[in-house]
Amino acid sequence: MNLTIGELSRRTQVKIPTVRYYEQIGLLPQPARTDGQQRRYQQDEVNRLNFIRHARELGFGVEDIRELLDLSARPNQPCHQADSIARRNLEAVDRRLAQLSALRRELARMVEECQHGRICECRVIEVLADHAQCRHDEH
Repeated sequence: MNLTIGELSRRTQVKIPTVRYYEQIGLLPQPARTDGQQRRYQQDEVNRLNFIRHARELGFGVEDIRELLDLSARPNQPCHQADSIARRNLEAVDRRLAQLSALRRELARMVEECQHGRICECRVIEVLADHAQCRHDEH
């Protein structure tokens, strides 16, 4: 296999500028180049880029992905570090879900309390103008 960056992009569904960015920050190794300086990729890069894309879709940050890639290169090691990274990200998702739930409740309350009159009486505008009227826990 000897893929161009465009072919790699199509196979992995990762945009070309993102591929270049991952090379720049070291998540992808610098590829071999032709005499004309065109990048050429092998199956290992396809697999690695698919791993990165999937990890990004699941919300992992660049440094977590870097560590997970390093761990995946040592398959006989215990997986407690990978588990710890995933657990940390799960906790972050749970925190974000709680924040979004509180945000939803506050927005629903604002809309529900609105009398659909004039702007000078609008509950949505009142709450946004005076944060003290907000019942959301995360001031």
